[in-house]
Amino acid sequence: MSALRVRGPAAILRGELTVPGDKSISHRAVILGALAEGETRISGFLAAEDCLHTARALAAMGVEIDGVGEPEMVVHGVGLRELRDPGAVLDLGNSGTGMRLLMGVLAGQDFAATLTGDESLRRRPMDRVAAPLEEMGIQVTGQGKGCTPPVTVHGGKPQPITYHTPMASAQVKSAILLAGLYAQGTTVVIEPGPSRDHTERMLRAFGAEVNVDGLRVSITGPPRLRGQEIAVPGDISSAAFLLVAGLLVPESRVTVREVLLNPTRAALLDILERMGADIQIANRREVGGEERGDVTVRTSELTATEVGGDEIPKMLDEVPILALAATQAKGQTVIRDAAELRVKESDRLATTAEMLRAFGAQIEELPDGLVIEGPVHLNSAKVNSHGDHRIAMMAAIAGLVAAGETAVQDAECIATSFPGFADSLGELGAEVTTDE
Repeated sequence: MSALRVRGPAAILRGELTVPGDKSISHRAVILGALAEGETRISGFLAAEDCLHTARALAAMGVEIDGVGEPEMVVHGVGLRELRDPGAVLDLGNSGTGMRLLMGVLAGQDFAATLTGDESLRRRPMDRVAAPLEEMGIQVTGQGKGCTPPVTVHGGKPQPITYHTPMASAQVKSAILLAGLYAQGTTVVIEPGPSRDHTERMLRAFGAEVNVDGLRVSITGPPRLRGQEIAVPGDISSAAFLLVAGLLVPESRVTVREVLLNPTRAALLDILERMGADIQIANRREVGGEERGDVTVRTSELTATEVGGDEIPKMLDEVPILALAATQAKGQTVIRDAAELRVKESDRLATTAEMLRAFGAQIEELPDGLVIEGPVHLNSAKVNSHGDHRIAMMAAIAGLVAAGETAVQDAECIATSFPGFADSLGELGAEVTTDE
């Protein structure tokens, strides 16, 4: 689709549905499945562009994967040291997660490989991963002082280190832990705050010796990883758009089933409840080391809040949709400590502010966050996604609240994380069309 058109204000949104598999877990499942011995069966894999680029990169390095592009996949693991030189540059598309995690994997190989991506990814800094890998004795070369892609990892024999990350980042932590699989001894990562912990959980499930003590995570290598069965829960970052729509559109009731409820990812639900949202969670349970459940929201009157500190890493991807919710909350909402959003697929603080102003919101951009006044009446707008899937989806939900027809240009980027997004809105009763 080149444009997504939404007519608002939506009358009522009602329904129960699922969202695609969690992006973070899908990346990690296919990577660890490739490094394990034996078969790894993955159900619920996110068959979206980001994760498919990771799977294709592994296939280019000799990993046989059945069902690439399907929700059910089988990865025939080659073990830690049997990846092969791809013989060509590996294209990760728009996937920063795929690139940073694979940098950690490539650190332990006996060849050099170059990773690149689309125009957006080539602007994103890789120095935060390159720095610890170089401390481990691995040469990494990239472009400019930020080590932007294309980036080349000259594989070798990583040495165990203790590394204090300058920011709470699951991607940085995961890259170091993956490189630590190849180090003889114990590699330690110490973060200044909590970040999502999918890598630690999954490494343990595959047989690695991983210890977590507060903000300190260690891995002892090299382990022997064994293939697993992994059921990927629904992505809470994708569910967030539908849930906020259900909160804002009058007389609505929306249920998203089988949603990831990992406590390092679910802060948005806590924040929305603090703002007065009617949220109910049913069928909560743990499957394969990850908590999941069915989340139901009903239309609610929201009150402003302040968000920052340790909450931010637990809902960083949800800041744009939270900002939209704040436009309909009574009072001034302040979001701080989110400067990391400036180096995502777009400068998400700038694009969120620009997008919401186009709808008539009162929003101020801070160096590390946003200040939003509410509630305000939103009007329809013609906006551009800036090639950022989360900005595009946020704009579509704003269109459900606004009066008139909203057009979101360059909406094809939504396929990066949520193929079928427009269909899901339609299932709930929204008026949505796409221009091909």
